[in-house]
Amino acid sequence: MARVTVEDCLENVENRFKLVMISTQRARQLARGSRDAQLPWENDKPTVMALREIAAGLVDHTVLDEPVEAPVRTRPAMAPTHIDD
Repeated sequence: MARVTVEDCLENVENRFKLVMISTQRARQLARGSRDAQLPWENDKPTVMALREIAAGLVDHTVLDEPVEAPVRTRPAMAPTHIDD
């Protein structure tokens, strides 16, 4: 696993504050499954993957305009409970 530094990301994003906003949005997209990773997963967490994508120049400020969609989760149906008095 290659180590990602802030300096690597700042080559593609103009300031640290915008980097925080972009990486946060991208990490949420990855964690919720609303967008696929653009690099191969190497047992990384979504935050590290987001920074790797930014450092590689694959993600930029346009990610801020994209919605973070909630994943579709299905719960097993619960059996109704009956209280006998």
